[in-house]
Amino acid sequence: MSALTPILSSPGWELLESLQAKQATNPIPLPELGSALRAAGLDADLVVAVLTQLALRQAARSKFGPFASHMVFTRDGLEQATRLVVAARHAQRFRDCGATRVADLGCGIGSDAMAIAGLGMNVLAVDIDPDTAGAVAANLRAFEGAEVRLGDVTDLDMDELAAEGVDAIFADPARRTGASRGSARITDPEQWSPPLSLALGWASTIDRVGIKVAPGIAYEHIPSSWHAQWVSVGGDLVEASLWSPALSPEGRGRSCLLLDEAGAAHSLSTPEGYAPNAPAPRVEVAPLGAIIAEPDSAVIRSGLLGRLADEVGAGIVSEKIAYLTGDDLPDSPFYDRFEVLAVTNLRAKAISAELRARDAGSVEIKKRGADISPDDLRKSLKLGGGDEQLTIIATRVDGRHRAIICRRLAKNL
Repeated sequence: MSALTPILSSPGWELLESLQAKQATNPIPLPELGSALRAAGLDADLVVAVLTQLALRQAARSKFGPFASHMVFTRDGLEQATRLVVAARHAQRFRDCGATRVADLGCGIGSDAMAIAGLGMNVLAVDIDPDTAGAVAANLRAFEGAEVRLGDVTDLDMDELAAEGVDAIFADPARRTGASRGSARITDPEQWSPPLSLALGWASTIDRVGIKVAPGIAYEHIPSSWHAQWVSVGGDLVEASLWSPALSPEGRGRSCLLLDEAGAAHSLSTPEGYAPNAPAPRVEVAPLGAIIAEPDSAVIRSGLLGRLADEVGAGIVSEKIAYLTGDDLPDSPFYDRFEVLAVTNLRAKAISAELRARDAGSVEIKKRGADISPDDLRKSLKLGGGDEQLTIIATRVDGRHRAIICRRLAKNL
């Protein structure tokens, strides 16, 4: 029996939704709630299933917001699920490019399938795991044009899918070993399920293909005619995706997309015609200026640091160190700025002296290109207990390890 079976029956679902509503207004710790349910004589499997879903729904709020309160999850599915704000962007791309029936292959718990169906397209969701297929069926229950199938996507015949009216594919290959095996990342794209080469090949039959990939994917794996995009949400790098020419109105190349949870977006792209599998251009080193900036990880991973540096008139502090610097860097959504106050040896005694001289009561510690433990450094600092909140950036300057004492500048975009 599937672990989800007890809650997918009508009585189980009603119990889950009833308890969810009560937890929203009068929350009870889950262990206490479990004891009460067992004392009331409820089946042990049902109690475990309900408590698991309540816990997963709470954890899912960071990705799905209030929608999480009425969804069904598996642990692996939640860990790998696309954030709703990103799934909405995927769905918009499919609709704008003329898709009418999208096959979501390796659909997980269905965040992309839900977003696609929510924009009026039909969706076929396929997953190999019975629990996951049960979860996505529950999550798509409100959409008439949604279909769920249990199966291995590597066995699918693209000609048959096309004959069924599928005119677009979104693939999210499994890139982890699963919670039962430590949930370790699989770095080789040919060990993903499905392998990247197989997913790319689907475009020869159904030309609209999007593939969610690991943010650390090497550029050499990207087909030269495709578009690759790295996405961050609230400053956290959450995914990279590859889009076939039929789903790339921006043309081939690489881009980064920065979103916040409200959906505000900022993007940066390679020049027109730039090959997505070309190396990132070299960025010139510049003397440390009055401002140092920490670029968003999506900018760095997409190889667009040089483009950003050119636009704002900046250089990097040291070779292969992704901190920008200059005397007059403008405010930008693509980086956080810090006013440089002092530069000292990367030793706790020297850093503490600079912090006390500036009345620092608390510090944040950042590092690139410096082999230190921020936690160990923090413990060894002797602060004066003042009101200033400052930042220590441990990095290389002029070929030597240094601590840059700085003050974070507010964004006014």
